[in-house]
Amino acid sequence: MDKLMNNHWFIKVFSLLVAIMLYMSANIEKGAKSGEIIRNAIGQEDTETLTNVPVVVYYDEENLMVSGIPKYVNVTLQGPASIVKPTALQRNFEVYMDLTNLPLGTYTVPIKYKDISDKLKVNIQPSTAKVTIREKVSKDFHVGVAFINKNKVPEGYAVEQPVVKPNSVMITGAKELIDSISSVTATVNLEGATDTITQESKVIVYDHSGRVLNIHAHPSIVKVTVPIKSPSKTVPLKINRTGTLPEGVNIVEIKTVPDEVTIFGPKEKIDSIQFIDGLTIHLDEITEDRTLEMAVPLPEGVKSVDPSKVKIHIDVQKEETKTLKDVPIHVLGLGEPYTVEFIDPKEQAMDVRLHGAPDILNDIKEDDVELYIDVSGLDLGEHEVKIKWNGPQNIKWELPKENVKIKISEKNNEQ
Repeated sequence: MDKLMNNHWFIKVFSLLVAIMLYMSANIEKGAKSGEIIRNAIGQEDTETLTNVPVVVYYDEENLMVSGIPKYVNVTLQGPASIVKPTALQRNFEVYMDLTNLPLGTYTVPIKYKDISDKLKVNIQPSTAKVTIREKVSKDFHVGVAFINKNKVPEGYAVEQPVVKPNSVMITGAKELIDSISSVTATVNLEGATDTITQESKVIVYDHSGRVLNIHAHPSIVKVTVPIKSPSKTVPLKINRTGTLPEGVNIVEIKTVPDEVTIFGPKEKIDSIQFIDGLTIHLDEITEDRTLEMAVPLPEGVKSVDPSKVKIHIDVQKEETKTLKDVPIHVLGLGEPYTVEFIDPKEQAMDVRLHGAPDILNDIKEDDVELYIDVSGLDLGEHEVKIKWNGPQNIKWELPKENVKIKISEKNNEQ
């Protein structure tokens, strides 16, 4: 005995046995206190019901569509607890339906299982499913746009051709369902629209009877842009001038490209606009031919103008002089009972000296220049009246004198 006590292997084995006995004693005492019955698991039966077990289906997914398959089933396992418990916890088995050898049609197919121990009884609910196998088809469909409340677009605004991106979608489904598709549309509400609408819209699929089909399109959301054109009007541009041309420089032509623009805005705003003002050329800066690019002013109440910028071409030449001899002076505003006598100058004509670009001066004839005086409102007798003129643009003119001396008389006095 002393030898055994001195043997270190004996001491280790003895200590292990004592530890096991103490552990079992503690567990038996704990079970007795709680009222539990401790049984040997060997030979004990157990039952477990597993819910929401997914169903795997085997078929040609690339070419076939199958309907009627249950997504989940309930599985009841019965047998030795030592097998039921791990199987229920791990769920490393498969519930499946095998349709691989079935042709197109409708069938009642059993729901099977695999990778479950033969020692367990297995019950699946439902145990069968009625399935329909159809040919699978994929087809591209053009996406149209359906407008809601188009009649509620404000007066004068026009709805233009919508743009859909992408403009076609792919729909995959059973051939019979694909053949029943009549149209694919995205919907846009136009109520109160006064500006271009851009939105994402869900794709809706309709059959030939106008019913919505529960079928998925790819993509299912498209981007729709609907241009809304406001009332418009084409008006000319008014070019203003400020300052004085440098000495010896004369303008041949001022040309605006384009010479008209289109304004957009509420009808009540644009109806009263006859032209666009606000474009100004500073003559002091013009010493040679120039092309200016200017932004078109936006009149009050106008939403936009097209184009927003115009080019103004200014052609100049060095100034020359031309004299028109004995240009007649016309009399305006003289009543029928009266007559006018020219005192100075007596011949009722005057030389006109013109200054301008050679290209303009060369084309000017005497008939292109008109001198006149306005005597309306003048009494009988002698008067000095300022001479006025009409003639080509971009020309300076000068006379030997600014006024003429005339005498207004009654015709009867002359007889």
